[in-house]
Amino acid sequence: MDALKAEIAQKRKALEQDPVQSSRPNKYMRRGEIERLKEEQEAKVREEKRKLEEAARQEVEAKAAAVRATKQAAPRSISNSPHPDSLRETESPIPETSFNISNDETIRRLRAKGQPIRLFGESDKDRRLRLRALELIEEKGHERQSGQNDFKKALEDVENVERELKSKGTKEKKKDDSDSATSTGVLDLSLVKTDPDKLYPLIYYALKRTLKEWEEAMDERPEHIKRTHQGKLAAATQVQSAEYLKPLFKTLRSRSLPHDMLARIAEIVHYMQKRQYQKANDSYLRLSIGNAPWPIGVTMVGIHERSAREKISADQVAHVLNDEVSRKYIQSLKRLLTFSQTKYPPEDISQLMG
Repeated sequence: MDALKAEIAQKRKALEQDPVQSSRPNKYMRRGEIERLKEEQEAKVREEKRKLEEAARQEVEAKAAAVRATKQAAPRSISNSPHPDSLRETESPIPETSFNISNDETIRRLRAKGQPIRLFGESDKDRRLRLRALELIEEKGHERQSGQNDFKKALEDVENVERELKSKGTKEKKKDDSDSATSTGVLDLSLVKTDPDKLYPLIYYALKRTLKEWEEAMDERPEHIKRTHQGKLAAATQVQSAEYLKPLFKTLRSRSLPHDMLARIAEIVHYMQKRQYQKANDSYLRLSIGNAPWPIGVTMVGIHERSAREKISADQVAHVLNDEVSRKYIQSLKRLLTFSQTKYPPEDISQLMG
């Protein structure tokens, strides 16, 4: 019984403290009328809050205007003052009214940039200033690098290199002894099964040598061809391909290339050295898109397997679809094939790539 009395007293106290319930005209009211009273009460609170914010904003603007007027009058009195430094020290800074955003918006922008929402001992004003500084830094960076992709960057690198060569007035050709030592001989495909570890340095030096020859061929072109738009695009393509092949060279140095990819790249290098570019192109296609049958339709309709079901496997993987890095250096391998065919054409015209 005492518990029931305590519960009733608690309910009455809650009704008395509620401003909506205490201001109700009748003892019994509809639900809609109670909701309307709540909305009116919330509207009054919002209106009072808006008036307070407006008054505070007007007060801040009045203070800012007073400070500006003081600063405008200060230069006239500084020349007559015996201690101008002391007067400069007593000046109060102008508040940051030009970047006045709410705390929630500041937190949202900082989180979007991956920055901490508050540093140790940092006030709200310091936090807004830090956000503004970060945005200004990003704007300057975008002005320098907006709209630039890797091909345009390679094109600019080529122009910078040509500018440096022109300013120096000298052109040197450096020959790598290790490349020339390994230039003789054709890669043996039997090493794929017998000793795959020996393939890594052979493939590495063969691709490096072809890339070096491509770079030298770009440098040996006449000056009027280099200055044309097509000449600059060709040089930029060579620089871009050299950049794309860096992950492949790193994988070859660490000897961590998958076995199927190693076999396909070894075939490409082997046929490229023998000037059999048609077969090298076939190996490139097997490396890029694979030759596994793609199942079309239903392959399992019951408890028994259909005919040729075992041919549908994942052995021949399309590596160009794996990730963007693989796509880039596999595409650069095709560019090396095209250059090698241009510089060393085959004796049999049927071995030309289409």
